[in-house]
Amino acid sequence: MAADWQDKVVIITGASSGIGRGLAVALAKRGALIGLLARRAEMLRDVLYQIEHQGGKAAAVPADVTNFESVRAAVKQVSGQLGPIQVLIANAGIAGTDDPAQLNVAEFASVINVNLIGAANSVAAIVPGMVARRSGQLVAISSLAAYRGLPKSAAYCASKAAVSAFFESLRLDLQPTGIDVTIIHPGFIKTPLTAGRQAKMPFLMELDQAVEKMISAIERHKKSYAFPWQLATIVRLGMIMPTFMYDQISRKNSFRE
Repeated sequence: MAADWQDKVVIITGASSGIGRGLAVALAKRGALIGLLARRAEMLRDVLYQIEHQGGKAAAVPADVTNFESVRAAVKQVSGQLGPIQVLIANAGIAGTDDPAQLNVAEFASVINVNLIGAANSVAAIVPGMVARRSGQLVAISSLAAYRGLPKSAAYCASKAAVSAFFESLRLDLQPTGIDVTIIHPGFIKTPLTAGRQAKMPFLMELDQAVEKMISAIERHKKSYAFPWQLATIVRLGMIMPTFMYDQISRKNSFRE
């Protein structure tokens, strides 16, 4: 039986494209009230129009997740328009590019700031209200890249590993407060983040299919959910694989080309 999303207030970061947009549109169809947060105001307006055109309700607020005051002001505005936040989906993320021979520290910091600090800022702006109401759900969109390092993905892997550990700690700390925490580890999904890559990405999923799987995990209040199962199984095997074997296999399989 599907969960009742009717009039549930959900705030989504990185909502202007990709997974964030997909989740926003799908949840709005289910009756949720959607708070849309992202830096790109024009793209946010497009998502807002799409939701309203299908009969849903949303509030679009441009915000920079790397700036806590920006996030806090956006959360306040969304709450004022839609009501107290019941679900946070911390989705905002960038991939970056890594050249191991010439590590660009500024770009590395940018990936960490958006993917990790952005998630922390979102949590910090929303959790106090959830704790006061003793209810709510935090959802992190992490990645299968969180499990082990991948070629040409140092910043991205580091940021997603940190996001997963951060939300796992939150889950333990918030258990007595009535707040649930769900960590989602997707594989490769057809989004702007993966567009243009020449490398073949195994078990590449259509966005709509991936969104349905994520929503199902959120509805079931899964503590952790990794998909697709085929790739998740391979990744988990990599976690127990001897390092020399993992290195040998991974060096031959870069998905960032």
